[in-house]
Amino acid sequence: MKVSEFNYELPEELIAQTPIKQRDESRLMILNKKDQTIEHKIFKDIINYLKPGDVLVRNNTKVIPARIYGKKDTGAKVEFLLLNNIEGDLWESIVRPGNKLHVGTKVIFGEGSLEAEILEILPGGTRKVKFSYEGIFNEILDKIGLMPLPPYIHEELKEKDRYQTVYAKYKGSAAAPTAGLHFTPELFKKLQEKGIEIANVTLHVGIGTFRPVKEDTVEAHEMHSEHFYIKPEDCEIINKAKQEGRRVIAIRNNLM
Repeated sequence: MKVSEFNYELPEELIAQTPIKQRDESRLMILNKKDQTIEHKIFKDIINYLKPGDVLVRNNTKVIPARIYGKKDTGAKVEFLLLNNIEGDLWESIVRPGNKLHVGTKVIFGEGSLEAEILEILPGGTRKVKFSYEGIFNEILDKIGLMPLPPYIHEELKEKDRYQTVYAKYKGSAAAPTAGLHFTPELFKKLQEKGIEIANVTLHVGIGTFRPVKEDTVEAHEMHSEHFYIKPEDCEIINKAKQEGRRVIAIRNNLM
């Protein structure tokens, strides 16, 4: 299957640059495959399309402020995008400009609160980086890091929490599971009152979100792995629903 078959024109003026004030008042498109019809609704209307007994599975990963800007000892400015915590203070990162950041290069961030050394060039051009610092790494990131917004968003994000789902819990993603951004605590309460069960998985969104498909065919594209975890109690909720013939509906990264 050719990648070109998925090309479509999306006018830039139709891409929202700032989040709507009320999350659940975003637009919602309902595609009915059976009737071949399309309806345009408001997101909170989703409650009308879910039934008592349904299980809604959500990804409770939390985005880290993974985009950091620093300087080499020459004064040249560089950008790191943290993708994956390999172990301890070792991270896989996208670096820019890549042709200026070789093995052994050292970079300072946040006026010296964080330092990095490039240890290895990994397949695909990412870098294995070791960070050194005093204090707590996540607290330093919270101070100096920016949310890694998609490349088609040009406006500055004024509130970091708007690029998190309201149920985000476990830090580790380089991007938000965006379909979940439209849910609110009030909407979840109404869903549960209607008899809809909630189950959680943790899947840290990684490099695949940022890398375009460069192959001519879908089959030739190399998919990157992502870390995930699911608790036994959530497995039980999902498995029980499937055994009883009830619907299990996943809130995926960009669609349901």
